[in-house]
Amino acid sequence: MTKPPLTLYLAAPRGFCAGVDRAIKIVEMALEKWGRPVYVRHEIVHNKYVVDDLRAKGAVFVEELEDCPTDRPVIFSAHGVPKAVPAEAARREMIYVDATCPLVSKVHVEAERHHEAGLQIIMIGHDGHPETIGTMGQLPPGAVLLVETAEDVAGLNVRDETALAYVTQTTLSVDDTADIVAALKARFPTIRGPHKEDICYATTNRQEAVKAMASEVDAMLVVGAPNSSNSRRLVEVGARAGCSYAQLVQRAGDIDWRALEGMRSLGLTAGASAPEILVNEVIDALKARYDVTIRQVETAVENVEFKVPRVLRVPA
Repeated sequence: MTKPPLTLYLAAPRGFCAGVDRAIKIVEMALEKWGRPVYVRHEIVHNKYVVDDLRAKGAVFVEELEDCPTDRPVIFSAHGVPKAVPAEAARREMIYVDATCPLVSKVHVEAERHHEAGLQIIMIGHDGHPETIGTMGQLPPGAVLLVETAEDVAGLNVRDETALAYVTQTTLSVDDTADIVAALKARFPTIRGPHKEDICYATTNRQEAVKAMASEVDAMLVVGAPNSSNSRRLVEVGARAGCSYAQLVQRAGDIDWRALEGMRSLGLTAGASAPEILVNEVIDALKARYDVTIRQVETAVENVEFKVPRVLRVPA
């Protein structure tokens, strides 16, 4: 039986970013240096395949520091942690390695600098997301106010309208964040922002690639986890940019084939914490059903690399 033709638009860049790559490397190098088990507070990155792979190698994932024994190393996830967490690890005399993405750490430093200058901070982010919790946790309780939407800005109760600054979660929708920033500046004209946008290069680049192909395709698949903020934003960006159907899938087995019936073109990308092996798995599943022609949609070239902490580069 002849397979129906399908043009597959493959986004580039897609998948792992430098911060995710570094975080995974940190866990693997910690296992090499100290042996198993190594504890990891929270999922190192938001991807089940990655977490399961590291668990098989000897990583133990826990939600709180109190769940870790004091005689084994602990790693803090790429999303960052409140200041109280490394302070408690130091108090318990634990070996710990901070795998916070350097671009998230940059936001932490910004927030602290504004706080020291006497400014109240407004954070644009998702309530309950580990990165938001970690950033707000750099400062005393109440020092940071959270907004999730442009509508939230009207309800803000600030200490002094002339002494404000804002920071953002690194994995947000670029367009949504621009709307919130505009609302903040309209209400608080003197509010200070970052010198360079907090949304990371990888999030921005992946969203731009999705926008570039959204109007060309009948449907779009985003490989990523449901708890991955940047992956979920890619689905939203695709829908907003003109793609009539966008679906988030963790693995090829999650694809809703009935929803894709009759399509002639499909966009495919992956969130920053999704490994390329899962993208290839989806491509193989598509090739089993369609006569696939692949077109690459490249909007940026990434060559960013972050060093791992020095403690992992010296012998035990």
